[in-house]
Amino acid sequence: MAAGEIKHDYHLVDPSPWPLVGSIGAFVMAVGAVIYMHPEWAYMAREVGGQTEEVPLGPWVLLAGTAIVIITMFGWWRDVIQEAEYQGHHTQVVQIGMRYGMVLFIASEVMFFVAWFWAYFNVALFPTDFGYEQWPPADVKTFDPWDLPFINTLVLLTSGTTVTWAHHALQHGDRRGLIMGLTITVILGVLFSALQVYEYTHAGFGFAGNIYGATFYMATGFHGFHVIIGTIFLAVCLFRAIAGHFTKDHHFGFEAAAWYWHFVDVVWLFLFACIYVWGAGTPGAH
Repeated sequence: MAAGEIKHDYHLVDPSPWPLVGSIGAFVMAVGAVIYMHPEWAYMAREVGGQTEEVPLGPWVLLAGTAIVIITMFGWWRDVIQEAEYQGHHTQVVQIGMRYGMVLFIASEVMFFVAWFWAYFNVALFPTDFGYEQWPPADVKTFDPWDLPFINTLVLLTSGTTVTWAHHALQHGDRRGLIMGLTITVILGVLFSALQVYEYTHAGFGFAGNIYGATFYMATGFHGFHVIIGTIFLAVCLFRAIAGHFTKDHHFGFEAAAWYWHFVDVVWLFLFACIYVWGAGTPGAH
């Protein structure tokens, strides 16, 4: 057997700087976030017009940590793409392990959202235990679920259809259909986020001061954050598809993005049904 020839189907990862660099970036980012919230802990004095001015360091430390994390993501994922596309390390056996990993990751995300639903229903089903006579509270003006929330639901469900179209196009070797489906999906993801920002800016309640706002924004806000992550995930897949990556037999990167996007869709359906429709209260009561 020739020297260096692979004798098994498993990928033994080469030494990489990214775990260390990423952990340093995460630590710096966490320290920066803490200092940002407590500016009196760290600042820099400078002379401005003959007077001493204190400049907080928190935002700069946070920005530096974020930059390191972003560089780590670009570098690490670039290496993974090279391992998959150009070095042939992602064999069928390796892909099975990746599928298990993605399934476990999505399962952990499910439990993450279970926590927010639990927090919401804990107070919604027993409002008197928290000092409220009814749910939603009488002084909260809730959203009409059949207005903007329903439009956003249609947008997200349509995006689930287009990403499925892209997947089927890839499986049949239709790269044009793959690119078109992914492009429309990314546009719909951006539209959903834009509509949610518009919804938040016109909300009749805030995050602080009432438990309805706290549970509403934590649940829908974290979902919105996941939509942004999924949109970026699919945008990267779009750029890779344009670059000629993915084949009908080897496209786990795109498959993982599609799984994640469908998970985001399902979570939104529960949010729409439970928080917007069921949790809207009696029509005209607010």
